Amino acid sequence: MNRDTICVQGGYTPGNGEPRQVPIIQSTTFKYATSEDMGKLFDLEANGYFYSRLQNPTCDIVAKKICELEGGTAAMLTSSGQAANFFALFNICEAGDHIVASSTIYGGTFNLISVTMAKMGITATFVDPLCTEEELDAAFQPNTKAVFGETIANPALTVLDIEKFAKAAHAHGVPLIVDNTFPTPVNCRPFEWGADIVTHSTTKYMDGHGAAVGGAIVDSGKFDWMAHAEKFSGLCTPDDSYHGITYAERFGKEGAFITKATAQLMRDFGSTQSPMSAYMLNLGLESLHVRMQRHCENGMAVAKFLESHPKVAYVNYCGLESSPYHALARKYLPNGSCGVVSFGLAGGREAASTFMKALKLAAIETHVADARTCCLNPASSTHRQMNDEQLRAAGVPAELVRMSCGLESSEDLIADIAQALDQI
Repeated sequence: MNRDTICVQGGYTPGNGEPRQVPIIQSTTFKYATSEDMGKLFDLEANGYFYSRLQNPTCDIVAKKICELEGGTAAMLTSSGQAANFFALFNICEAGDHIVASSTIYGGTFNLISVTMAKMGITATFVDPLCTEEELDAAFQPNTKAVFGETIANPALTVLDIEKFAKAAHAHGVPLIVDNTFPTPVNCRPFEWGADIVTHSTTKYMDGHGAAVGGAIVDSGKFDWMAHAEKFSGLCTPDDSYHGITYAERFGKEGAFITKATAQLMRDFGSTQSPMSAYMLNLGLESLHVRMQRHCENGMAVAKFLESHPKVAYVNYCGLESSPYHALARKYLPNGSCGVVSFGLAGGREAASTFMKALKLAAIETHVADARTCCLNPASSTHRQMNDEQLRAAGVPAELVRMSCGLESSEDLIADIAQALDQI
């Protein structure tokens, strides 16, 4: 089916007399007639549900829709986008391993990889997304287990050269994991360009209304774990914590990754998305293809206005011909990128503060990518754990303002921005 149709009807086909809307199965547990029936579930020999910390029917229906949208073979929901990124990496990394990652990723994910996972014994090398193939190749180590990047980085808005990063990852026998939150599968499907695992903060455009926090992981089903069994023992050798199952043998390359993440990581960490949140997420997905078009139109209109304003020092938006990422955007995002625009004010951090206080339609929020326009200064909020050097390297200098253009009239948004700039 076309992606527009999948947004509306994917993942769930009701039978005769069954609910037309995805049902909310708000239950922690599920009843079985015999212990033997339940035992088959624990042994992963039968399909079904026994405890909603691991799997829930409502969550699985919505995960299936996202899987169809991305063109994958298996998917799961998590409690947040951060949980999705952690699970995707930790599912194949352990103490002593190494990750190669783009330097311009979201500050929370940068902190997850550079600080929290480092405490777990997993190190990382961060590379400029515009690095040469030679520079990227030099970042790999013998213990590298994954490459990570964002299709469109938050909030630097750099565009990842997916094919370049996929080629390097595969040359070293490791998967490329791509966070596809900003463009969503409506505007980009990383699997078509060589990515192996895709993650999402479904809190953003997929939900679209700032209603429910959540995340998702989708497996392309293309990475051959057994071909690199020496690197991925967690998938290719028996799991003593789960009946000695060897995931890659039992479930193949199409299902091994998500099965292990569910049976092992969700079991132990419990970062579960609630059925109610999954239901609300599905409501957002049903209009995703319509909303993304409007978000992109508003983003482009605002970016063009800002680029022409004398009080704006620079604008980051890959749709602009002046963007260093314009060529990559034409390749990977021909139908539009997202509604997020970042820009620097000529007056620095103080000007940024004055500008945001003067806004009337756009609210100052630690959020992005929903129906209402919002903005923030990352250096004083989401990225405040970074020093000035790290901020510059991440593409979020102190004067930067990130504006997420919602679904309002573009004329009203530009008028609000204009009057706020007049206050500087």
